[in-house]
Amino acid sequence: MSDNRKVIIIGSGPAGLTAAVYTARASLEPLLLEGEPSSTSDQPGGQLMLTTEVENFPGFPEGVMGPELMMRFREQAVRFGTEVRTEKVSRVDLSARPFGVWVGDPNSAEPTYTAEALIISTGAQSLLLGVERESELIGHGLSTCATCDGFFFRDHDIAVVGGGDSALEEAIFLTKFARSVTLVHRREELRASKIMQERAFANDKIKFLWNHVVESVSGDTKLEGVTVRNVITDETSELPVTGLFVAIGHKPNTDLFKGQLEMEESGYLVTGLAGGASTTNVEGVFACGDVQDHTYRQAITAAGSGCQAAIDAERWLEAQHG
Repeated sequence: MSDNRKVIIIGSGPAGLTAAVYTARASLEPLLLEGEPSSTSDQPGGQLMLTTEVENFPGFPEGVMGPELMMRFREQAVRFGTEVRTEKVSRVDLSARPFGVWVGDPNSAEPTYTAEALIISTGAQSLLLGVERESELIGHGLSTCATCDGFFFRDHDIAVVGGGDSALEEAIFLTKFARSVTLVHRREELRASKIMQERAFANDKIKFLWNHVVESVSGDTKLEGVTVRNVITDETSELPVTGLFVAIGHKPNTDLFKGQLEMEESGYLVTGLAGGASTTNVEGVFACGDVQDHTYRQAITAAGSGCQAAIDAERWLEAQHG
């Protein structure tokens, strides 16, 4: 027999935990499934668990460590009555209400839980280079977010990897702080929009390293070296930088919902359908945070969208029960 809940929230970053605070305060007794630590794609606490100091979250003038901030979110959600379980969702069935949510064996005949309303906040993961020591050095000289970490690189020589709009946006933004920014790109030309290219080429602080890829990164407690390889000659060389920003794209964690929820080509969930900011194409299913936002990708905007999803879900449930 499945465990039936009024609201189930999948994902425990700023969006999911804010949704939990609001639904718990509305006496909806939410169950939040936070994923398992073994997987970076559903890391409990989201991407902030991989971040060191957060200085741009309102209310923390001295800054706060990413994991501590998420622990405070979690404690607040639990204080109001959220039940948090460290479980990874393996399957969902959104074809009929109540919705089925499986943990463990996805082929089990019965879902582990059923939910009258579902809030999806599974987030997105930054695509990484796939080189050794990379994950250990995130937040220690290696970053995937210029707006989060650029301030820490004032007067440094740094590099950005990528050739699309997001890479150029990051590079241009970083010139506010860095002494120089080297854009490392595997081809001879950028794939970014013409206007972004013009802005980057016009910026004196940006240098371009064409036909190169990052071969390796090194450092024990912080980034100490970056080795690049010329894809034409195969020669390697050291890049004299103290910071490396990876901007080769993001992948939303939406595999669970393929074929059931409307998505953009890039995999992000489409929201804002049928009224509310968080509504999806399936009535009673709401989405918030980076799983549906590829524009802002900030903790504060994720938290705000979690609030919207909770209020949308609460109002929808009220309408269902008259």
